[in-house]
Amino acid sequence: MKIQSVEAIAVDIPLKQNFGGSTYSVLKRSTVITRMRTDEGLASEIYNGDNREHGREIVRLIHEQLAPRVKGMDILEVERAWQAMFGLSHTYGDRKTLLEAIACVDCAMWDLVGKSKGKSVRDLLGGRRERLPIISIGGYYMEGKTLADYGKEMEQYRAAGMAGCKFKVGGLSPEEDFKRVEIARKAAGPDFMLVVDANRGWNVHDAIRFSHRIEPLDIGWFEEPCHWYDDAAMMATVRQSTRIPVTAGQCEITSHGVRRLVDAGAVDYVNYDVSEGGGVTDWRRAAALCATAGVKMAHHEESQISRELLAGVEHGTYVECFAHPDRDPVWQTMWANRPAIKDGMMEMSQSPGFGIELDWDMVARYRVA
Repeated sequence: MKIQSVEAIAVDIPLKQNFGGSTYSVLKRSTVITRMRTDEGLASEIYNGDNREHGREIVRLIHEQLAPRVKGMDILEVERAWQAMFGLSHTYGDRKTLLEAIACVDCAMWDLVGKSKGKSVRDLLGGRRERLPIISIGGYYMEGKTLADYGKEMEQYRAAGMAGCKFKVGGLSPEEDFKRVEIARKAAGPDFMLVVDANRGWNVHDAIRFSHRIEPLDIGWFEEPCHWYDDAAMMATVRQSTRIPVTAGQCEITSHGVRRLVDAGAVDYVNYDVSEGGGVTDWRRAAALCATAGVKMAHHEESQISRELLAGVEHGTYVECFAHPDRDPVWQTMWANRPAIKDGMMEMSQSPGFGIELDWDMVARYRVA
């Protein structure tokens, strides 16, 4: 079964408010849908990423650069196709955007492989788990938001069926952010998974100071505690200074970058993002690296894909989403057959491939011209 055509569609959906972290703002929900078709009539149905700046460029790269390299290949030749696309990274200047485009095509191929075999992607990876715990990203900094509001937010996530929350920190002093996390823990209760994410917002000194303050709060992990420029060495220092596990990897664009974190002793969890790092083909390389080092796999957002990947490996942990009703209209509405969340768990798809069905009327309404 051979690849006949590849169509990419960029989608931009304006948000009602700014859902920013310590180092960024989020004013719209963006993604890229990839429809790959075969000569026997199969079609992929998959979306990748939240690239708010370069959706048009990703689409252009897919249509003009990547599709010509994979057309005519057998859909089972995922490694050959990946290498053909990755070869562009030696000459194309913006490697990050290129790897996001490669991820779209690669994930579409894996979707088709599953559909052609009648198997889910987790089956293709060798996993059999039928559900995974799911946590919501939250704790956003917003003008006028009070400490009590953070407590109410945790209660809302519990009511939505979430097992926990990844809480934003790093935008204030360690002492001020401690107060926010303390309120969240009190409101959520002891059986609620609470992790913190600084989005590379602190230096080593402040990250360690904060970690010592929150240790009594039973924090599941401390994500991206330190600034970007020497993150592996700095995170290793933080990890040696606290009993809270350290998580990173979402800013890496290859499994080689993941190896850098593992070799530095910087991480207990890796949340390498399939949509940032070239797709399933490279994600499984990163997962294998982490398995040999005793490092667990998390995943940055992208539950439509990550549920299959994390369920496909023994060391997969938590799926992430945006449970706030205004943060992710793609997750809330455009993913038409998303499973309901219950008792902190997300059910796996029983359909082949990634098992995703989209609301194509909504796609038409928000597609980028």
